[in-house]
Amino acid sequence: MESPESQALLREYHIDVSDSWYMLHLGRPSTPAEIEEGLADSPSDDLAPPTGLFLVGRYGGTPAGCAGLRVLDPRTVELTRVFVRPAHRGTGGGRHLLAAVDEAARGLGAERIVLDTRLDLTGARALYTAYGYTEIPSYKHGPYAEVWYGRELGPGRGAGTATGGAAAVGRHRGR
Repeated sequence: MESPESQALLREYHIDVSDSWYMLHLGRPSTPAEIEEGLADSPSDDLAPPTGLFLVGRYGGTPAGCAGLRVLDPRTVELTRVFVRPAHRGTGGGRHLLAAVDEAARGLGAERIVLDTRLDLTGARALYTAYGYTEIPSYKHGPYAEVWYGRELGPGRGAGTATGGAAAVGRHRGR
C-alpha cells in the first residue's frame, strides 16, 4: 500500500470520485484541501494482509487501475477502491481487475464479495452488474453508500476472466 504507484492510484481514485461528487452537489471540482481531507478520512491501511489486499492493474506494463479487498468475515470480502485511469477506460481493464479480484478473494478464503457505491457512479455500477453483481440489502452505512451489490464466488475462474490481453494485475502487499 505504500508503494509510489499504489499511492498514486489511490490519490487518482479519490480525486475522480471526489470531483464527481462535488460537481454533482456543488457544481465544482474538489479543492486540494478537500482531497487531502478525504484521503485522511478514508484510509486504506487495511487493504494489506491480514485484513485485505490491494491489486494494481497494468496495461502494457504501466499502472492503469486498482482495486482493494477488505476482509469482513471468513466468508466475505468487501470490494473497494476500484479505479481505472481515464486513458485506459474502455480497454477491458475493469473486467480484468474484477477477474483478478475474484481470484484474490478466493485466495483469502472468501465465498462472497460485497461492495457499496454511489448512485451517480453509473459507469462503475454498469461494470458491476455486467460482471454478475446484483443489488443486495445494505450491509453497512456511510455518507457515500447509496447502493449495495454482492456476488457469490463459484469455483474456478470468474465469468469475466480473459486469457492473454494487455492487462496484468499484481498484488501489492504492504510496502
